[in-house]
Amino acid sequence: MKLLKSSLIAISVTFVVGITILIGTYIYIKSDLPSVDVLKDVRLQTPMRIFTKDGKLISQYGVKRRIPLTLEQIPEQLKQAVIATEDSRFYEHPGIDPIGMLRALVNLVITGEKGQGGSTLTMQMARDFFLTREKKYIRKIREIILAWHMEQLLSKQEILELYLNKVELGHRAFGFGAAAQVYYGKSLNELTLAQIATIAGLPQAPSVLNPISRPERSVVRRRIVLLRMLDEKYINQDQFEQAVNAPVTAQKYGAEIDLDAPYLADIIYNEMIALYGKDEAETGGYQIYSTVSSDLQATAQQAVRRNLHDYDERHGYHGVVKQLWSVDLVKDKDELLSEQTISELNNSEPWPEEQMLSYLQELQTFESMHPAIVVKVNENDIIIFNQQGKYSIIDWDGLDWARPFINDAKQGPEPKIASDILQAGALILIRQREDDLHWQLTQYPQASGAFVALDPKDGAAQAVVGGYSFYQSQFNRATQAKRQVGSNIKPFIYSASLENGYTLASVINDAPITQWQSGSGNAWRPENSPAEYDGPIRMRVALTKSKNVVSVRLLRAVGLENVAEYLTRFGFNKDDIPVDETLSLGSGSHTPLEVATAMAVIANGGFLIQPYFIQRIENEIGDILWEANPKTACDPCVAETQTNQTNAEAEDIEALLAAEFGVTQQVDEPVKNVLSAPRVISAENAFLVAEMMRSAVQINGNWDNRGTGWRAAVLMNRRSDIAGKTGTTNDVRDTWFSGFTPDLVATAWVGFDDNNRRLGRSMPNQNLINKNPKTYNYMGNALVGSESGAHAAQPAWIRFMQHALEGKPEHLLPMPTDLLTVRIDKGTGKLTNRTDTTSMFEYFTQGTEPQTFVADEQIIEPAERGEQSKNQIEDIF
Repeated sequence: MKLLKSSLIAISVTFVVGITILIGTYIYIKSDLPSVDVLKDVRLQTPMRIFTKDGKLISQYGVKRRIPLTLEQIPEQLKQAVIATEDSRFYEHPGIDPIGMLRALVNLVITGEKGQGGSTLTMQMARDFFLTREKKYIRKIREIILAWHMEQLLSKQEILELYLNKVELGHRAFGFGAAAQVYYGKSLNELTLAQIATIAGLPQAPSVLNPISRPERSVVRRRIVLLRMLDEKYINQDQFEQAVNAPVTAQKYGAEIDLDAPYLADIIYNEMIALYGKDEAETGGYQIYSTVSSDLQATAQQAVRRNLHDYDERHGYHGVVKQLWSVDLVKDKDELLSEQTISELNNSEPWPEEQMLSYLQELQTFESMHPAIVVKVNENDIIIFNQQGKYSIIDWDGLDWARPFINDAKQGPEPKIASDILQAGALILIRQREDDLHWQLTQYPQASGAFVALDPKDGAAQAVVGGYSFYQSQFNRATQAKRQVGSNIKPFIYSASLENGYTLASVINDAPITQWQSGSGNAWRPENSPAEYDGPIRMRVALTKSKNVVSVRLLRAVGLENVAEYLTRFGFNKDDIPVDETLSLGSGSHTPLEVATAMAVIANGGFLIQPYFIQRIENEIGDILWEANPKTACDPCVAETQTNQTNAEAEDIEALLAAEFGVTQQVDEPVKNVLSAPRVISAENAFLVAEMMRSAVQINGNWDNRGTGWRAAVLMNRRSDIAGKTGTTNDVRDTWFSGFTPDLVATAWVGFDDNNRRLGRSMPNQNLINKNPKTYNYMGNALVGSESGAHAAQPAWIRFMQHALEGKPEHLLPMPTDLLTVRIDKGTGKLTNRTDTTSMFEYFTQGTEPQTFVADEQIIEPAERGEQSKNQIEDIF
C-alpha cells in the first residue's frame, strides 16, 4: 500500500512537472508560433517548370520535385492508405495522440532507444515545416505544441492536403503527386492499389523503403500498408491478395517532358536565376512560358540534326564505335589496333543474346542515334541486334553512303557490298531517317551547328538550337559562339552604301584588287569565291553573286570608320567589329543570335528589336506575375485593344438596351500600351537591301544569274517573299545562311568547335548520286564540291522555313512611299526605252534615280555577255 501510494505520488509529480514544462515551453515559444495566415500560406518548394508558348513542358529545374494537388484531386484510396498507416486516429485526436505517445514511452523504457516517435500526421507536419528530424526531447516538446497550435488554426482537411503535398518520398520527390511521376511515370489517379500502397509506405524512411533503391524492403513495407488498410476495412481480402502479390513495377522516371528542348530551357533557366536567384527560382513554383511554339522548336531541332548528319555522311564513315568480336581474321594493322587487341578479336567468339543485351542497355544514346551490334553481314545488308533485344535488318539503302573518311577534304571509294563497311561483332550507331522512317547506319556528327529564329516585329524567339545534343555539349553555339560571319556581313555594308549615295543600279568594278601592305611587306589580294570577275557590275547583282571585291570597294568608298560605326546600328558590339578592310569580307565575329537580330532590322523595315525568350511568368496557381511588353517595329504604334470609333454610336445603343433589360455588358480589358522600337535605318534603305537579298535566293531569269542562295527558291516553290544571304569564311571554317520574310527571320551556322579545322570538300559518291541524278546537288548527303554557306548551313534554314511557311500566303512589306521604279539597262544601270531582256524595272529612292539614257552602243546584247573579258587588273601600291 505504501509502495502504491509512493508510485501515485511519483506519477502525479511527473505529470505536474510535465504539464508545467509544457506550459512553460508554450509561454516561452508562443511569440514564435506561426500565425494562421502563415500556416495557410505555407509555400511548397515547387520546382520551376518551363513551357513552350502552346503549353508543352520542355524542362523542370529544382532539387525538390513536386506536383501540387488539391485534396479533391488526390484519390480516396491513397488518403486511406496514408491515414491507415501513419495515423489511423487522425480525425479523432487534436493533433496529439496520447495512445501513440504512450507506445513511444513504453518503447523508450524497455529499449532505452528513442526509436518510436508516436508522431501524428499533424506532428509530422509541424516537424517538416518548422523543425528538424533530430531526436531530442526539446524538439519533441516543440513538435507537440506546434501540432496542437496547428490543429487550432487549420481544419483536418487542410492539414491532410498540406501533408500529402509536402512529405518527402525519396529520389527528390516531395508530395505524392511527384512520387507517382518519379516511380511510375503516371499521375496519381492512374496508379494501381499495389502502387498506391508502395508510395504510401514511404514517409517512414523514403531512402531505404523506396522500390528503386531497395525493392525487397519496399515489398515488405507495402504488405504492412495493405494489412493496415485491410484492418481498417478500406479494402477487402481479394483486393489485398491481388495487391500484395503484384510485381514491383517501379523505375525512375524523369519529369513528364512533352518536348525536349534543353538549349532553349537553359537560356530561360539562366534568366530566371538572374531575376530571382537560384534558390528562389528553383523552389518558388514558377511556371515560365516561352515565346517559342513546340512545332517550330521541334522543326528547328530536326533541321539542325539532319543537316549535320548530311554533312558528316558526305565526308565519309569514321568507322565502328568498337569491334566486340571478329569472325574474320583481323590482319590489317592500318586499323590502328594493337597486336593484343587483334589477337583478342581473332580468338573471340560471337556474344550470346544475354551478353549483347546487357552491354547495349548500359550504353548512352544521343538524340535519334541508338547503339546496335552487327551479328551478320550479307552481301547487301546487315542483321543487327538492338537495345530492345530484337533483330532487324539494315538494307543497302541505309549503308551505301558509308565510304571511308580519309580527311575533311578527301573520302575513300564508295562501298560495293556491305562487307566493305562492316563485319560481324561491330558496335555501331543507327538512326531512323525523318523523311521516310528508314533505318540506316549513322555516326555522331563531328561538325557543330546552331540555329536561331526570331519574330522580326518584336524579337520574340521562335526557335533556338545550340548544337546537335545538349547532353553531349552544353555550350550554346546560338547565343555564346562568336564566329566569323563571312559574307553574312555584306547586306549591312551595302546598307551603309545606300545611306551614302549608292543605288541598286550603281555600277562597281568587279575586278581583282592587289594592295601593298607596307607594315608586313606583303600584298593583300582579296578574291571572289569562285575567283571569277565580271568587270563593271550593278550593286544588286554584286550582292546576288556575293562579290568580295565589290564589298571591299564599297567599304573604301563609304570609309572604314563610317562603316564600322554604321554596323552598330544593327546591334553589333563595336568591340567585335574589326577596323580594317577585312571587315568587308566578314572577319568580325558574332553569335548567330546577334546576326539574326541584325537581319531583323532589314526584315521589319528598319527597327532594332531586342530578342527575348520569356512570354510570361506565372506562379504555381497560374497567376501572371510578369508578362513581356517588347518594343515593336512600328511608328506610330497602335495599341493592341482599341475601341473602333466607327462603331461608337452602335455601341451606345447596345449600352442603352442592356441597361433597360438589366443585361451586364462585357467590359473590355485595359488597353495594352505598345512600345516602339528605335528606328535605325530608313524604311527605304531596309526595303532596298531586302530587295537585293531576294535576288540572292532566286534564279533571276537564267542559271548564270542565279544567286548564291538559289536552292531556297528551287526548294520553296519560288516564293517571292523570301530573302537571304549565304556566308562562308576564308578557308571554309565557318558557314552561314541568314534569311527572312517580313514575319520570320532565321540564321543557321555550321562549323567545327575547333576553329582551326576546315569544313573541307566532298567528292562525288556515285551510290548517292544514282538515287537522285538530277537533284543530288540541291540538298542532302550527296552534295559535291567545296563546303560553303549554301552547302553546309542553308539546308537547315530551308527545311525549317519549308515547314514554318507551309500553307501561309506570301507576304511582302509595302513599298515605302518615297520609293519609285524606273526601267533601267541591266548592263549600265542607266535609263532605257527597251523592253527586252536587256532591261528591267529597278527601285530607287526619289531623287536618286538615273537621269541619263543608255546609248545604243553601250547596250550589251545577250549573245555578247559571255564574250566580255572578266579579268581586269587593278594594282594599288
